[in-house]
Amino acid sequence: MKSLWSDSDAESFVARYGANRDLGLRVYTTRLLGGDPRLVLHGGGNTSVKTTVTDLVGDSVAVLCVKGSGWDMGNIEPAGLPAVRLAPLLKLRTLDRLSDEDMVNYQRGNLMDSTSPNPSVETLLHAFLPHKFIDHTHATAVLSLTDQPDGEEICRALYGKRMGYVPYIMPGFALARTAAEVFDQDPTVEGLVLLKHGIFTFGATAREAYERMIAMVSLAEARLQQGRKPVFAAAALPARPASVAQVAPVIRGLLALDRGEGAYRRWVLDFRTSPAIRAYVDGAEVGRYSQVGVDTPDHTIRTKNRPVVLPAPAADDLEAWSGAAKAAVAAYVEGYHAYFARNNVRAAPKKTELDPMPRVVLVPGLGLFGVGASKKDAAIAADIAVNTVESVTDAEAIGTYRPVSEADMFDCEYWSLEQAKLGKGAEKGLARQVVVVTGGGSGIGAATAKAFARDGAEVVVLDLNEGAAVQVARECGGTALGLACDVTDPASVRAAFDAACAAFGGVDVVVSNAGAAWQGTVGTVDDAVLRTSFELNFFAHQTVSANAVRVMQAQGTGGCLLFNTSKQALNPGKNFGPYGLPKAATLFLMKQYALDHGKDGIRANAVNADRIRTGLLTEAMIASRSTARGVTEKDYMAGNLLGREVSAGDVADAFLWLAKAMKTTACTVTVDGGNIEASLR
Repeated sequence: MKSLWSDSDAESFVARYGANRDLGLRVYTTRLLGGDPRLVLHGGGNTSVKTTVTDLVGDSVAVLCVKGSGWDMGNIEPAGLPAVRLAPLLKLRTLDRLSDEDMVNYQRGNLMDSTSPNPSVETLLHAFLPHKFIDHTHATAVLSLTDQPDGEEICRALYGKRMGYVPYIMPGFALARTAAEVFDQDPTVEGLVLLKHGIFTFGATAREAYERMIAMVSLAEARLQQGRKPVFAAAALPARPASVAQVAPVIRGLLALDRGEGAYRRWVLDFRTSPAIRAYVDGAEVGRYSQVGVDTPDHTIRTKNRPVVLPAPAADDLEAWSGAAKAAVAAYVEGYHAYFARNNVRAAPKKTELDPMPRVVLVPGLGLFGVGASKKDAAIAADIAVNTVESVTDAEAIGTYRPVSEADMFDCEYWSLEQAKLGKGAEKGLARQVVVVTGGGSGIGAATAKAFARDGAEVVVLDLNEGAAVQVARECGGTALGLACDVTDPASVRAAFDAACAAFGGVDVVVSNAGAAWQGTVGTVDDAVLRTSFELNFFAHQTVSANAVRVMQAQGTGGCLLFNTSKQALNPGKNFGPYGLPKAATLFLMKQYALDHGKDGIRANAVNADRIRTGLLTEAMIASRSTARGVTEKDYMAGNLLGREVSAGDVADAFLWLAKAMKTTACTVTVDGGNIEASLR
């Protein structure tokens, strides 16, 4: 590990946050630490600086600026380092005990700005140490050394008197006081090793504290290269493993909670693989070393203490694998219930059991999946799982991996201060669902993709124009995916759905929107025109729907097919037969899917739209659809019973409503401002 310190970069941060030089340097080195996943992952770790600020009456106040709860060290701003009055914090060291609730309240009561986030749960540890700059990480290499039966002896042999050694204690007042006592025994130490937890370094300057961290972690990395033994002897695997796209929907379905009447609490997946991950998950003893626990208690709120290990899937025997995977998940859930029961006995007050589903899934022959309520959460779980693979691999190479006890992990998982980091906000209507929109690069498709994204869905935008699909996905924000797809090519459609499964774990809603209007007089129009229109405006809908059903049946949690049929399906326009005929067939295709797959919990509905402003309407299009001369675009758009212009967003809202109408199928919703000839009843 090398120091990334740069004098010019440091000064640029000081200039940016010129009100307080100390704070500018603190932000700079905090970001250096937080930007390296070998040191810090997703909100873990914390830093501080002791400095002075001026209060409202002009007095100079000594404060501790310490990382606030909810902030990530990799992109922290000064607001993420709330200032707490230092003198009152130091007085707490005289106490014999202090509850978490009183500690949090006291720290908040001494904030310089009452709107600041809660200071870190390790604020008192930072306060009780005398140094100006203090850094704390959960360095992977250090954890590989401390997560051993003789972890303290290994670290003492490596660092000697350069470091102090603190036994494992859950973060809070007790840890802060013990760490300060260890430091008091030898104030010359450069840092503290918190056994089975992490590492602290400190210094008089930001650079000194940071470079001490780099030096100590580098020593740990070098130690891990000494006396290594072979690890993870491989287990036997199927000759032809199943693909990620085949197994992900099955896993996603097994983890979903049936809420009744077609509603499911679904999860989103994030897949990872690499030679190191494969060596780990393919190991003959994966059932041993993967079940010992996560490498630092800080991770358990994101991944739970253990992953679920599934059998290796064979491509030619997916049905048998699905049954075995179901049994493995059921055993995991039963094991979690037992884990909670045996540890809750000693809890005071008693805890309420969290959901028992795993957040990491190991699949021999493939890799691992992170599991979360969103793609972002799933990616966090996967990142931590990858980190755990590295830490366990190194630990097993030099000894035996052994993190903190199950009881300690339980205390951390059910610790209110840790759970608070995850937030408890209400989920949006389509959270946890994956939506595929065809023809999503423009017009109605683009508006629909954005509407679903705003309502919390994970969105896959498909379009013949890859650039347009990617741009709309970018506009959707978050983790939306844009892909090139020719919906008239079955291989292209299958590849797109496989990519959606690999990216998110499956598919729940499909908006089959792609289409185009061909004109011609029936009886004289060239057959090639009619056949080309049928390929896009009918057969493509069938190909998309068949792939959607394939995935939805594998998940076993129902789903929703939505079709853009347009008013042509009900109210044909003169010389628009090449467009209207396949659209009419698509309307009946929707009804057939509703009829044939209602037993699978799959709903099928359509939107009958007309005269929609998409930003693409041309004068030629207006003229071709008008019988009166001099009709303006606005006149055309509002030429309906209500006299109101209808937009692509209005159609998107109809698709959104149908996606959430759990007891509606075989339904066609009209969005046209009123066209009596196209009305259904």
